[in-house]
Amino acid sequence: MRKKKGLTFVKKEKKVKPHHFTGFFILLFWLAAVSFIAFVLVLVFGTKSAVIGDGMNPELVNSQEVLINKSSYLLFKPKVGDIIAFYPNGNKKSYMYIKRVVATGGDTVLIENGHLYINGELFEDEDLYEMMEYAGLAENLITLNKDEYFVLGDNRNDSEDSRYGNIGPVKGEDIVGRVWYHFKSGDKKAGFN
Repeated sequence: MRKKKGLTFVKKEKKVKPHHFTGFFILLFWLAAVSFIAFVLVLVFGTKSAVIGDGMNPELVNSQEVLINKSSYLLFKPKVGDIIAFYPNGNKKSYMYIKRVVATGGDTVLIENGHLYINGELFEDEDLYEMMEYAGLAENLITLNKDEYFVLGDNRNDSEDSRYGNIGPVKGEDIVGRVWYHFKSGDKKAGFN
């Protein structure tokens, strides 16, 4: 019998072939692999912490979460301007302090008439900060040892930092790492340091 030409209302069954999903599965695999590698890198080389207090306002605010790069100082030492996380006097039962480095090993530090002097010269960014009401340990000239760092909060009149006896100059061995990313908090935008 001959087939009739014309319209036919029978649908042909479309077969789903495995190669249709190959691209999707490859993309899914790479997303999972990259996420896993990022998780492992942060776990091994970084840690997450929260800022305690208002001592780093306006750069960082109370309760804001930050990522700390624990490997940043394996090859290099902290430099002036770095925001570091450290345990005061190595006390790991304390929370991590997060402050800005203003002087490094071998520098002299003096706070006089509310202004910070490093090696006898007015600190270069001093005009960005309020005059300090409290000089603390730095009211007398301090000479930092080779692996010591003098740290201050950006909100200098509301910061517990190297001016206080319970913290003093921070030793390199007490530094956890460099704060390199902060998460959005309130109206504060996230960013890198």
